[in-house]
Amino acid sequence: MSGIVLLHDLDGLRAQVREWKRQGLRVGFVPTMGNLHEGHFSLVRLAREHADRVVASVFVNPTQFGPNEDFSRYPRTPGQDAAGLQAAGCDALWMPSVDAMYPYGAGNAVRIHVPGITDTLDGAHRPGHFDGVATVVARLFNQVQPEVAVFGRKDYQQLAVIRYLARDLAFPLEIVAGDTRREDDGLAMSSRNQYLSAEERAIAPAIHRTLLAMRDSIRAGTPRHQVEADAEAALRAAGFAADYAVVRCPDFSTPDADGAGAERVALVAARLGRTRLIDNLEFDAG
Repeated sequence: MSGIVLLHDLDGLRAQVREWKRQGLRVGFVPTMGNLHEGHFSLVRLAREHADRVVASVFVNPTQFGPNEDFSRYPRTPGQDAAGLQAAGCDALWMPSVDAMYPYGAGNAVRIHVPGITDTLDGAHRPGHFDGVATVVARLFNQVQPEVAVFGRKDYQQLAVIRYLARDLAFPLEIVAGDTRREDDGLAMSSRNQYLSAEERAIAPAIHRTLLAMRDSIRAGTPRHQVEADAEAALRAAGFAADYAVVRCPDFSTPDADGAGAERVALVAARLGRTRLIDNLEFDAG
């Protein structure tokens, strides 16, 4: 495919990045697990605003999936991904094998644990998930060696983990956050949306409506614990099994009060049939 460089071996990736940097070009990076949609492509376009050349990666990372999660059925669409990335202005696509990413095997890999923020919410419901995320992202940063890396705000806790990782390990790069892209009915774009049946897809936008209601209730002065209870009840009534529906400070601490102007984020993770969906909404409390 002309217009985008397809890279499968680490020597080739590093040679390409080295040549760009020899030319004085700034390299941006967008890591993905593939099966890409407009949300991913918007991150590529955002990366181009901050860099001269953009590398995207497609790697379905086995170390961030739990034993009963969907690693084996996670959709893989490399040809479609490459075409979409090229159209979005991506310059190179890094597609490593599991052996290239984990030369001693995924089970024997050096692993990275980010303390604190990985112990709550998704970290509590998916033990080891963020260790796998931190492990693969650190490897990708080392492989690509970008000046800027772009991640979506939809995975709010993941973004916080990566920011912590980048600062603590002194990676010489800037982390840029892209806004959540939504369907017309408010559902956050996600590769997992395609798992939904037609009936489930019609129900799924209730997550976004619930987040909006949480925001409005906090602003109206409703106590946080009541807001969270009402949100879980609304999700159950719609047909979800909620892992959590909470209001937190941006650092994931529990707010003592919801005073005017205080920054808050409402976060939801809920299962609809076999599909687990996450979403969030940042807002000020009044």
